[in-house]
Amino acid sequence: MITLASDFGTPYPAAMKGVLCQRTTAKLIDVAHDFPRQDVRAAAFWLREVLPYFPPATHLVVIDPGVGTDRHALVVRAGEHTLVGPDNGVLIPVAKRLAGDGAFDTYTIDETRLESVTPTGNGAAASSGRATAQAPSRDGPASNTFHGRDVFAPAAAAVHEIDRDTFADLEWLTPLETSPVALELPEAALENERAHGEVLVVDDFGNVITNVPGDFLAGHDRIAANGTVVPVGETFAAVSPGERLATVGSHGYVELDVNQGRGEAAFGLEAGEQLVLEAVGEE
Repeated sequence: MITLASDFGTPYPAAMKGVLCQRTTAKLIDVAHDFPRQDVRAAAFWLREVLPYFPPATHLVVIDPGVGTDRHALVVRAGEHTLVGPDNGVLIPVAKRLAGDGAFDTYTIDETRLESVTPTGNGAAASSGRATAQAPSRDGPASNTFHGRDVFAPAAAAVHEIDRDTFADLEWLTPLETSPVALELPEAALENERAHGEVLVVDDFGNVITNVPGDFLAGHDRIAANGTVVPVGETFAAVSPGERLATVGSHGYVELDVNQGRGEAAFGLEAGEQLVLEAVGEE
């Protein structure tokens, strides 16, 4: 199985799928291609929350504002999963979660060697069900603006087709000699009945997802979010349509929402903004 995630919208993901289909018969699953454009942190958060629900797979991730620069192209082995994407931090939070208590192994893709290797997966996968791909390839040099198609998709197909313990045998893949670019999602500061936090992302429903652990709401009927007092509810329907509330989202963090409405508009908050949550006593 190979999953695909990007900020490409359409039609660019189709080109990546075309490359994959030429090199592997793996099942292809779209995670999302409408992540906020060039927003590495938002993609890192969602991948950390979504990819652990998959069985062992190869995950192709292309949120790549630095495409064509000297940033590394990575293959990361984390637990039973393999991640393929740019070295800009987007892979790190999910790699840590997939690896559990263990460390993850990071390799860099030698793009110059990709240009000179004859593809071996094309046709082999279709005939045998599992290719013996030793290296991905393409007909010409990689585009400076579309490494998702020309570098990451071929690499994802190739590493999917071999035993993960044999990565060292691939001449175009070498252990990363430096640490990968780190990306740490911010943590809230908790003090008694107050939490100093940040908006991590706003989802497509307009729900404001903070970095405050959901346990902060335990035992409270109301909280103040940047001074605005709202009820605490276990479900959106705990309040009438159009009313605001605080709840715990499926990711385990405090959300600021509106039942059948948009929380970011009602609370005046966007991704990256600071906020203070405070417990409020009984009325």
